Amino acid sequence: MDIVTDSKPRVKDYMTRDVVTVSPDQTVASVAERIAESEEHSGFPVCDRRRVEGFVSARDLLLADDDAPIFRVMSRELIVAHPDMKVIDAARVILRSGIQKLPVVDDAGNLVGIIANADVIRSQIERATPEKVGKLMRTLENIHEVELRQERRMITLSDLTPTQGRVYADELEGRKYELERGLAEPLVVIDNAGELLLADGHHRVMAADRIDLDEMDAYVIVVDQRLDLGMAKTAKKEGLESICDIEVVDYARHPLVETTKRLQSSEQ
Repeated sequence: MDIVTDSKPRVKDYMTRDVVTVSPDQTVASVAERIAESEEHSGFPVCDRRRVEGFVSARDLLLADDDAPIFRVMSRELIVAHPDMKVIDAARVILRSGIQKLPVVDDAGNLVGIIANADVIRSQIERATPEKVGKLMRTLENIHEVELRQERRMITLSDLTPTQGRVYADELEGRKYELERGLAEPLVVIDNAGELLLADGHHRVMAADRIDLDEMDAYVIVVDQRLDLGMAKTAKKEGLESICDIEVVDYARHPLVETTKRLQSSEQ
């Protein structure tokens, strides 16, 4: 196998590892029932133990006899990805083949994951976040003449101190859509010696709260000895102690939407 020497996103970094499969001996009726009851699956990889034998979709089941075994109706010419494949290459395969999900197999042909359209989109969204975090961390280091470090961890939303006093209701709908489909980028949080300051992601946090999520993935800049940060002063000045203090503005649109609206009006 070729050794990966660049930093481009790989399938193994974004694939779903917990894959729902069916066996070749299951009946058409039983698999059709599973598809009907599921909100996420319109088909399944067909595996004998861990080895991928094919893929069965709802279309494959349409004219099949209820008692027929899946191995008689499944697609055997299966397009697959490898864990070390570049995400952009997997995206090309998905686009050109017209499929929504690509099984991921190792060198022995064993199923190790599955990568979907949503995973590809998420890989592109998240690529910008490390750059954003790095820039903020370097700025803090230069201003305060300290060395900081970065971590990736889950953050409990109730532990966060917001640094922005308002969010826009129309923007929350977009963030809810992303969260429900696993597309939202991680938060950016400063752990100022135990005080968790939310630096970026206020709309995402409020959207998460609306759909009863208790924690979110975050890039965390860790400060071992508390710094006198400007954003902490802003939070204190505005009386922001928890996300409950963030105002949801529903009488105005997000500034970017307003700007676009004004541009469209001026062109007419």
